[in-house]
Amino acid sequence: MNFPEDLKYTRTHEWVRALDKKTARVGITDYAQHELGDLVFVNLPEVGDEAIMGERIADVESVKAVSDIFSPVAGEVSAVNDEILDAPELVNSDPYGAWLFEVGEITEREEFMSAEDYEKYCEEGE
Repeated sequence: MNFPEDLKYTRTHEWVRALDKKTARVGITDYAQHELGDLVFVNLPEVGDEAIMGERIADVESVKAVSDIFSPVAGEVSAVNDEILDAPELVNSDPYGAWLFEVGEITEREEFMSAEDYEKYCEEGE
C-alpha cells in the first residue's frame, strides 16, 4: 500500500491535497481502490455544486460494489476530473494521480489524519 506523506486522509478513505488555502483536490486512497477492486464507473459532482463536509458527493462502482465518496471539506466544486469518467480504471492504476474533484472557497474541513496515522488506521482493519 502507498501512503504519500504530502496528503491528508479521512476515515472514509478519501485523500486530500491542499492546492492553496481555499482549494483542495480529493480522491480515493490506494487502500480504498484495493478493497473495492476494479472500478468500472465513476459518478462525479458538477462544477458549481455545493460540497457539504461529511456528506455524499460522488460514488464509484467496482466489480464488487458501489461505494459513496464523502466530501472532506465544505465549499463549492471548482473542478472535476473528466478523464476518469471515460477511464475509471485510472483510479486503480494511479489512485493519487487520478483525483476525482476539487473544492474551492473552502469554509470548513474535517479533522484529517497524517499518512502515518492513516496507515495505522488501515492496518487495524477499519
